[in-house]
Amino acid sequence: MTASTQAPLRTDRAGLLARLAEPGDYDVAVIGGGATGLGVALDAATRGLRVVLVEAHDFAKGTSSRATKLVHGGVRYLEQRNFPLVREALRERQILLRNAPHLAQPLPFVVPAYRFWERPYYGTGLVLYDVLAGKAGLGRTRWLDRRAITARQPGLRTQGLRGGIEYWDGQFDDARLAIALARTAARAGALLVNHCAAVGLIREQGRVAGVRCEDRETGRSYALRAACVVNAAGIWVDAVRRLDARTQAAQDTLLFSQGAHVVVSRDFLPGDRALLVPRTPDGRVLFALPWMGRTVIGTTDTPRPSQELEPRPLAEEVDFLLGEAGRYLERAPGVRDVSSAWAGLRPLVRPAGHASTKDVSREHVVRVEDDGLVTVAGGKWTTYRAMAQDTVDACLDAGLLKSAGPCATADHPLVGAEPGRHSIGDAPGLWGYGSERDAVLALPGADRELGGGLTEAMVRFAARHEYARTVEDVLARRSRLLFLDARLARELAGEVGRLLAEETGVDAGAGVFRELADSYLRWPAEASSSGTTSFSR
Repeated sequence: MTASTQAPLRTDRAGLLARLAEPGDYDVAVIGGGATGLGVALDAATRGLRVVLVEAHDFAKGTSSRATKLVHGGVRYLEQRNFPLVREALRERQILLRNAPHLAQPLPFVVPAYRFWERPYYGTGLVLYDVLAGKAGLGRTRWLDRRAITARQPGLRTQGLRGGIEYWDGQFDDARLAIALARTAARAGALLVNHCAAVGLIREQGRVAGVRCEDRETGRSYALRAACVVNAAGIWVDAVRRLDARTQAAQDTLLFSQGAHVVVSRDFLPGDRALLVPRTPDGRVLFALPWMGRTVIGTTDTPRPSQELEPRPLAEEVDFLLGEAGRYLERAPGVRDVSSAWAGLRPLVRPAGHASTKDVSREHVVRVEDDGLVTVAGGKWTTYRAMAQDTVDACLDAGLLKSAGPCATADHPLVGAEPGRHSIGDAPGLWGYGSERDAVLALPGADRELGGGLTEAMVRFAARHEYARTVEDVLARRSRLLFLDARLARELAGEVGRLLAEETGVDAGAGVFRELADSYLRWPAEASSSGTTSFSR
């Protein structure tokens, strides 16, 4: 029986903390529960290692729930001639689509051409994309005339349209994929605890020998001894490095770029294809794609001075996205059409010398400090598995781990994996649970929809089997309602909080979530590094 078909494990908080308190050493302790950290936990656990992972907030709270929802090789990296990165990402794209077909699926894209040179120029590049993909390709690139492209992609502005290109990439539900990774790692024997912050490193004889962490709910502290400590904290990797006195004076590893997104009705881009504009007037890439019954428009590339737990789109970013979308869509979306606006921070590995964030590579680095702390930084969602494999291999090469089996994640189905019965472009529903839909249906409230495709049973399943503790955990990441329709998410906060309190026995923070939901419906006119923020509406 595979991880995709087994009965769901319980994620009872008391049981997780009891295991955390047990004496004994781990082989690997991971700090950070985003895509990379969860990937490391799964990789290490499937090699037969004893693994613990702690996350200060919720799994995928940061960048890993705020992606553009694409599983892709990186079309824009073709222009940078970074063919090795594209080739690696295309290979990893195929693996991800195979291991989680209910959460990651192929998606056709159209590239409209309004100028005479665009169709041959972009078409040639996308044919090269097919060549680099090889057997991992998802479909053949096609050159389209004006009639063909308007038939394939309704909603495009037809004035001046000369034709275009159709090519294939992938899309996914990033946050639910992260939860599936966590649960699959747990199935392989790893202990994962969210809302439990790493607050210090254990040092013995000048070497990092473990992690000190603190449960955010009770304030109780735990000491986790481990042969290898992996810092996979995403945008916070430098903060974790500074827990180690020997690296406090070292140059930061990362710089930050913000990618903003707006969500509007599916009516603006009907059909089952996505839109790609490879080059906007300022050199950016614009996507508009069908996602969970809505249209997501992104993204920007705005340098930010520091990391933020809850980054917000700037007014200029929202104006840019809506304005550019209006150049290519028959009906231009406006501010009143936005049902949610959100942003994520890209953790970019700081290059030597000065470079624009949009030109910085998305490659990752794995660094083993002199005292044994292992830091993995950079990369992107599509290559999370390769990053994890490289990290565990680096731990072995550095002698931090005595032995381990070979990497086994290239063909390891995630929890719930089964061929997708629905498109990720469809409105939310049971399809997101894959082979676990019957387990959800068996819970109380399976026939009681709260709104937006979310049922009472789904909330109970999130609490019992998906590590959910707060209203935000449920409405932002187990369900994606906050990212789709912030107004509706706000309305459901009270009932979701009541159900969670019934399941967990603790307050689920409905009031705090309502404030958060309000912020997804407004955006700062400007933001300073001091944190002072004013709002445009």
